[in-house]
Amino acid sequence: MANEQTLERIEAKTYRVQGLTCANCAAKFERNVKALPGVKEAKVNFGAAKITVWGETTVEELEQAGAFERLKIREERERTIRREPFWKKKENGNVLVSAALLLIGIAADAADSGGMAVAMYLAAIALGGYSLFWTGLRNLARWQLDMNTLMTIAILGAAAIGEWQEGAVVVILFAISEALERYSMDRARRSIASLLEMAPAQATIRRGAEEVTVPVEDVRLGEVMIVKPGAKIPLDGVVVSGASTVNEAAMTGESVPSEKTVGDAVFAGTLNGEGFLEVKVTKRADETMLAKMIDLVEEAQAERAPSQAFIDRFARYYTPFIMIAALLVAFIPPLVAGGNWLDWVYRGLAVLVIGCPCALVISTPVAIVTALGHAARRGVLIKGGVYLEQIGRLRAVAFDKTGTLTEGKPSVTDVVVYEGGREQLLAVAAAIEKRSQHPLASAIVRLAEEDGVPFFDVPVDEFQSLTGQGVRAVVGNETYYIGRPSLLAEVLGRLSDEAEQRIAAFRQEGKTVMAIGMARRLLGLIAAADRLRPSAAATIAALRRLGIKEIAMVTGDHKQTAQAIGRQAGVSAIRAGLLPEQKLAAIRELKQRYGITAMVGDGVNDAPALAAADIGVAMGGAGTDAALETADVVLMADDLRQLPYTVRLGRRTLSIIKQNIAFALGLKALALMAAIPGWLTLWLAVFADMGATLLVTFNSMRLLRVKE
Repeated sequence: MANEQTLERIEAKTYRVQGLTCANCAAKFERNVKALPGVKEAKVNFGAAKITVWGETTVEELEQAGAFERLKIREERERTIRREPFWKKKENGNVLVSAALLLIGIAADAADSGGMAVAMYLAAIALGGYSLFWTGLRNLARWQLDMNTLMTIAILGAAAIGEWQEGAVVVILFAISEALERYSMDRARRSIASLLEMAPAQATIRRGAEEVTVPVEDVRLGEVMIVKPGAKIPLDGVVVSGASTVNEAAMTGESVPSEKTVGDAVFAGTLNGEGFLEVKVTKRADETMLAKMIDLVEEAQAERAPSQAFIDRFARYYTPFIMIAALLVAFIPPLVAGGNWLDWVYRGLAVLVIGCPCALVISTPVAIVTALGHAARRGVLIKGGVYLEQIGRLRAVAFDKTGTLTEGKPSVTDVVVYEGGREQLLAVAAAIEKRSQHPLASAIVRLAEEDGVPFFDVPVDEFQSLTGQGVRAVVGNETYYIGRPSLLAEVLGRLSDEAEQRIAAFRQEGKTVMAIGMARRLLGLIAAADRLRPSAAATIAALRRLGIKEIAMVTGDHKQTAQAIGRQAGVSAIRAGLLPEQKLAAIRELKQRYGITAMVGDGVNDAPALAAADIGVAMGGAGTDAALETADVVLMADDLRQLPYTVRLGRRTLSIIKQNIAFALGLKALALMAAIPGWLTLWLAVFADMGATLLVTFNSMRLLRVKE
């Protein structure tokens, strides 16, 4: 590949490719495009049917590079492909005419009109197989052994030994097999293709006193969109006027509509309910959450899973092996044992046909593409086949507590004041904590707002976050500390017995305790409770039924609070009071003891633990750019129930990949054994090859039936 630093300075352009159904063809197309003048580098994404080109080229030149498969190229921004009826496609029309010529030839054979029969068979072979022969002979001249080469040799060999009818039948069956393969791969890609068309192509924008409808690409940031009842939202934005319910199933897989009012975020492709909304645009068309989802899934489809990489390596040696085996079957018996030349050459040709690696090559990618697309439609983004396979082998899961097992929106339940008044304590605490992003800080600020405590004008200086402990700030001329009781115990030397008893009692109730004080005295305690998610216990029970060996909770919260939540959730191990580096060590320990481990968190905090886990799972990807960037798997709906579904999907995908490989190799092995005694005809060999391809494809489609 060209130097990556050099490529960074060259503009890259991505195109969509129609008709890309074979992994070998994708590799050949990539090579052809790289050879075009002006092209510095090219990379084909077979799963997503896309090609990215670095350099200068045109659609016409790209289509010429893909002429061997009659590939159609379109700009990525074009949303739909015009699908022609079956009978209007030239290649399919040729197959129908070839089939008619074959039937005429068979009728002529039955009427003992040998010359006419041969002419009809020859015409059927020429019309139905000319593009196959052109590609196969060119590949043979370059010693590129692929399915086109094998089929060309087999058909021409059948004609050479006088098996005209067999050759014509093979041509037609192979063409039908190719058409079915195109259809099945298009079907596998349809989940992502439908996402492309989910967001409207146009938006109604208020410009001055007018409302104008413009393409979404022409909408500027900050403009106000008009979203009428029942309409789809064209771009990401924030509601500035109106209220409605919005169905966000396109983003999250959650069919229950979400309430939206002024200040709430909305996303492209989601469906407005009965309200009228005015939305300020915050993302361009190519930067929306939906666009990022599509890009991530298509990039994931380009990443080869371990099993796919193995199959690709295997196929490189498999095809030459079949060629050698066919030659040995055709020549060794006549030369060594005096067998009939025509009979054994025919058997060798049957070996060539049955040896086509189509089913084997697509056995893994068709399953991966189907699974990734299906998961995306249900609001689960999986960033590659490697993670999908690892999920299928999952043995341990570690959950963060706040915002993952719990709702992440704790409320203050108790305020204990040791010095000064309650209002004064809350004013100082809220003034400091409004600078923090921690959920407990938000709970204090909400309580102060609800109680009408004046804290916005309280001067705060030298704010400092103390990692894993709390915060420190200067209010007036005094330094204040808010955070874990252990932080205040360290600052003060020790806490009073009464304060320790209060803290222990709060923790026994499952509450998180924050202490506030100064360098020489404790001012008060604030206790907050974060409710367990309603789905948490059911999710953990479902993971146990799936055979997950260890389900742990890793949290920075105090042990007693963590134990109260852990008991409600049903986790098997609780590791509390952990700093970020200690969470990292806990994940490494789980990996060492149990094997493949997932860490489930919010995608922003706990970054080291998410990175250390074999699979980092982020909650609530909708609206969180950081979650999309940092995690291997993103649960867009912020719904834990999607986790057991994802594990089931990974396991089913692994199972189906193994079944596909067994089907592809097993059917060919049976057919090869039948070829030796002469039981296998050429047309039966094509049927077996076509059957293996269809069996692999339709078996992969079973992944669409995996439910929550």
